[in-house]
Amino acid sequence: MSSESTPALLKGSAGVESTESGGPAPAGPSARSPRSRSTAAYARYAAGKLAGAAVSLFAVLVTSFFLFRLIPGDPVKQMTGGRQVSTEQIAAMRREFGLDLPLWQQFTQYCGKALTGDFGTSYQFRAPVVDKIAEALPATLLLTGTAFVIYTLLGIWLGARSAWRNGSAGDRANTAFALTLYSVPSFWLGLLLIITLSVGIGPIPGLFPTGGMESGNTEGFDRVLDIAHHMVLPVITLVAVEYARTLLVMRSSLLDEMGSDYLTTARAKGLRDDLVRRKHAVPNAMLPTVTLLFVNLGTTVAGAILVETVFSWPGLGGLFYQALSVPDLPLVQALFFVFAAAVILMNTLADVIYPLLDPRVGR
Repeated sequence: MSSESTPALLKGSAGVESTESGGPAPAGPSARSPRSRSTAAYARYAAGKLAGAAVSLFAVLVTSFFLFRLIPGDPVKQMTGGRQVSTEQIAAMRREFGLDLPLWQQFTQYCGKALTGDFGTSYQFRAPVVDKIAEALPATLLLTGTAFVIYTLLGIWLGARSAWRNGSAGDRANTAFALTLYSVPSFWLGLLLIITLSVGIGPIPGLFPTGGMESGNTEGFDRVLDIAHHMVLPVITLVAVEYARTLLVMRSSLLDEMGSDYLTTARAKGLRDDLVRRKHAVPNAMLPTVTLLFVNLGTTVAGAILVETVFSWPGLGGLFYQALSVPDLPLVQALFFVFAAAVILMNTLADVIYPLLDPRVGR
């Protein structure tokens, strides 16, 4: 029999595939399809990222317990408001909140309850910490969510246009303005907006409220308009500081794509320049920007502390400031954990999603 007529694989009498040398075909990882190998690699990659996030969250939990116990001041004396109380009353309050226990015992109780979602009882509000966070969370999500949508759209649009017109007067102006705002502290910008647009200065009248979320005397659609009116300045503050980062990353990513061969090919086919930018260049330049957006979503929630404090916004940031002034240890610890967890989880989500957008990652 000629070599051409010899099959590459011979099936034995038992139906097991054999090679020309008579041995069985290799089994194991090398025999799996590329799709299954890719799925297994992604599963290992995602599991590693999730495990790292879990370790980071536990480290934050431990850090939050010891960090805020370095704050000077006695929470029990702060809760009495400077009133004259007996030693027996102070001792009873310490027992009530577990402050009379050794530090190691307080720590073990804190970790055990926190892992079940119980962060204790607030000293100043005498209510479960989880309930106080749940009350303030919607206001923070409304403020940061609105700002996130605006600065994301604005940053991507201006960043793409600046990169596509690289070196033009508009590009230089956009970049310079973005860098200036990126370096401005959010609390300073917020105070400046209050002075100019709330209090009024010179010929500029006071157009917006100085703080708060609503006036409290409106209902229905008027209440929606009132809340929107109160949101203008804090949203402008968050957008002004955060959009610059998105613009700069989008601009840099698009500049890296502009010399690619596929764009030259698209132009050679006669496609309009605007269509080449929107349909070809921008989607490929979005990968680093998408990662940044997830990170921004976490940092915006955590970074709203100063903005909410400046504008007296009744969200998690304002609640954190109130708790820190006592110090209300259970509430401060829980809020610190929430802020850090938002950043960690958004970073992890970005790491897990990125390989789905770019299969080269995680291999």
